Amino acid sequence: PLASECAAFIDRAPTPFHCCAEAARQLVEAGFTELAEDESWSGALKPGGKYFYRRNGSSLVGFAVGAEFAAGTGGISVVGAHTDSPVLKLKPCSKRSAHGYLQLSVECYGGGLWHTWFDRELGVAGAVIVKKGDGSFVKELVHVKRPILRVPTLCIHLQSADERAAFAPNKESHLQPILALESIVKEQLGADANGEGGADAAAGASPAAMDARHAPALLKLLASELGCAVGDIQDFELTLCDTQPSQLWGLHNEFLSAPRLDNQVHCFTALKALVEHANAEKLEGDQRGGEGDVAMIALFDHEEVGSDSTVGAGGPIMAEALRRVSLCFPPKKGPEEEALLLTTRKSFFISADTAHAVHPNWAAKHEAAHTPKLNGGTVIKSNDNQRYATNAPTGFVVRELARRSKTSVQEFMVRNDCPCGMTIGPMVASKTGVRTVDVGVASLSMHSIRETVGADDVRSSFVLFTTFFRLFREIDGACKF
Repeated sequence: PLASECAAFIDRAPTPFHCCAEAARQLVEAGFTELAEDESWSGALKPGGKYFYRRNGSSLVGFAVGAEFAAGTGGISVVGAHTDSPVLKLKPCSKRSAHGYLQLSVECYGGGLWHTWFDRELGVAGAVIVKKGDGSFVKELVHVKRPILRVPTLCIHLQSADERAAFAPNKESHLQPILALESIVKEQLGADANGEGGADAAAGASPAAMDARHAPALLKLLASELGCAVGDIQDFELTLCDTQPSQLWGLHNEFLSAPRLDNQVHCFTALKALVEHANAEKLEGDQRGGEGDVAMIALFDHEEVGSDSTVGAGGPIMAEALRRVSLCFPPKKGPEEEALLLTTRKSFFISADTAHAVHPNWAAKHEAAHTPKLNGGTVIKSNDNQRYATNAPTGFVVRELARRSKTSVQEFMVRNDCPCGMTIGPMVASKTGVRTVDVGVASLSMHSIRETVGADDVRSSFVLFTTFFRLFREIDGACKF
């Protein structure tokens, strides 16, 4: 059931904007209050309160304050994930045509397995800046779910044997999708596909109001989806997306395949764990735990391109979140700045990102003792060259959480002769000084348009994170190192 919930979450989140919007919807439904970053929080945050805020609409921080939290005596327990995935994004000037086809110009975002984007029915989604009747400008989300785009492969007969064997498409020349036939667009718009002549009038906008960077046919589609005039569209950030829904599969439905599992699977499990923890006052006795701490999730954008941005983990978001929350709860003794440092020392960050499962057809790519399997439990990722932030103390905490929650963990370290990817873990650790560990569910086909994880691993990840929010302070208090 939890894997099915995760699938539904991902299907509603074709972009980081939609991912954060869906997370915000669920948080509001669970009684969380949205905060504005450009307003003061002093006096607004209360012990036992539940809050969240968004930056750029593509990153989100949510937190539940323990009833006994005070700066300096309590810590902040954070699960971090990222909202973005390798995708094809529309260029600022997307209008393109060739040999009777209307196309869109796209840019490769991140390190995708781009061959998996060929011969798939694609939609488009993202954020659009729209001018309203009162002269204001708003950002509205759009998701065209029906298949309107496709990147076709070249037929086998027009390729040499070497080309067929290599299949190395040029990212600039061969990945531009087809949107329509220009002849049909001409008939519908009353002009050519590039919008000359009467196309503007047919699209409901004067020539001056039309954005010449984009094809009128695309603008008309967006205006129809948004219920606005074409001329009201000022700009947008649009992403191509798979139209095939997420799917449970396998003889016993033991696998989940979906787009963007890296890393929306952990956006989902972190969000679900925070809501569960925040509402655990319904439970009896001391089952909630963590009353002296803050439970927090941080969902960052731009991980796939290095995280160095205002909305990425390499930017100021995490440090600012620790500082702003801490300063809203005066310490029981000592100055506020020292209390902030003490809170930081008592805090812990779980960097949650998908891990590499051993592939049955390429098992030699894994080091023999580090072969995570689907449905084998959460993976603890280690790399002494600091591509991951795990060390002995932080890895121990996760193993102890797993023991107490009766879930399994696995170990991963990349082979010495293979490159190692990097996560948000080392970035957050270096920016904040918070103790950090890197974990994640095992996956196959990472960075494909469709990836695969174990259905039961979704549940295990959720259980691990809820246990973290409830029992971390108890475990940390027992550690004398």
